[in-house]
Parts: sequence; C-alpha cells; structure tokens
Amino acid sequence: MTDDGTSERTASPEEVDILLVEDNPGDVRLLQEALAVTDIPHRLHVVTNGDEAIEFVYRRGEHADSPQPDLVLLDLNLPHTDGHEVLNELKTDPEHSRIPIIVLSSSNEEGDVRRAYAAGANAYLTKPIDPDELVERVELIETFWFSLAQLPE
Repeated sequence: MTDDGTSERTASPEEVDILLVEDNPGDVRLLQEALAVTDIPHRLHVVTNGDEAIEFVYRRGEHADSPQPDLVLLDLNLPHTDGHEVLNELKTDPEHSRIPIIVLSSSNEEGDVRRAYAAGANAYLTKPIDPDELVERVELIETFWFSLAQLPE
C-alpha cells in the first residue's frame, strides 16, 4: 500500500505475459516445461530472433496485437539483431525501459556479463545444463519478479 492508499503491483497478478527470446528449439522446450510447473499464472510468448523481439515489444507488424510483456527472458546469441542489441534498444527507450529483462545465456564470459549489465539487464543467469536446475531457476525468477519485487504499473 502506498502513502496515498493505493496498492502497487507486488503480489501475484492474475496472469503475466512473459516474452521468451530464444532461437534454440531445445532451450525453448525446456523453458516451456520449466514455466509450466510454476505457480504463477502466465502466458508465454516465444520469438526466435532479436528483430522479432523488438517488433513484439513495440507491437509492430504481425505483433501489432501483442500484449506488453511483464518480463523478458533474453538469450544473447540470436540471429539477425543479437541479444545485446535488443537489450540496448529496449533499455534506452523510456517507454519500455521499465520492463524487467533477464538475460538467460549459455555464455559465462565476463565480457558478456559486464556488457549486459552496462546495457541495463536486470539480471544475468547462465543456463544450467541440468533441466531440474533450470526449473528451479525459472521458479525463482517468477517468484521474485511477480511475488516479491515491487514493479511500476
């Protein structure tokens, strides 16, 4: 509850929109399965390259009717526009910079981590090899961002 008596978005919303930006079909399947067992009601939207991610968020072209994502899970190594460019684009745009962006990458290179945080990533997680560990991480991501973190309307 805020000082003026209104509530801010903190507790689990009725349903959240998650945009997954991932070009590897195996990783998409694993993340879909991981999200399926979480307690937070959500709609998962999947795009496979950086250009499509930008089109989705800006609601252009075939994504004109897309919902504004409440969270973006972003791979860095993407065809066309890469994840670093997507991150830069969205975090420098005042209208979209508030969207939490979690980098999910197979890279644990210090340069990628530094570059992602410098561009405004809200978190950087290396994709684990173990599918059970991935499920645990996704559950923690959802719990933190949609149950614990206070987000603007």
